[in-house]
Amino acid sequence: MKPLRWVGSSKEDLRRFPRAVQRDIGFALYFAQRGDKHASAKPLKGFHGAGVLEIVENYGHATYRAVYTVRLADAVYVLHVFQKKSKTGIATPKPEMDLIHTRLRMAEQNQTKGG
Repeated sequence: MKPLRWVGSSKEDLRRFPRAVQRDIGFALYFAQRGDKHASAKPLKGFHGAGVLEIVENYGHATYRAVYTVRLADAVYVLHVFQKKSKTGIATPKPEMDLIHTRLRMAEQNQTKGG
């Protein structure tokens, strides 16, 4: 089973979510650690292939997202966890996408340094 590695503030951000959301996202990440894909995990648009995935959880009137990558051999990297605030469209907002790209590069650099 692959370990989880948290990039940036992703772990602290997840801890701010409602308990039920934390549990559901944690369960989906457990699937990723085992090499499986949970039903709530989908490839994130804007990344080539299925190596960067997004977990979407609805709770009350809010939508919560966790983005992780399985591209890297040593671990499952949780790149970003956030509450989607946009009221229009389902697309991930550009500032969030920019942060995901930055954190993916950080994870890739971490792996080349040996973890």
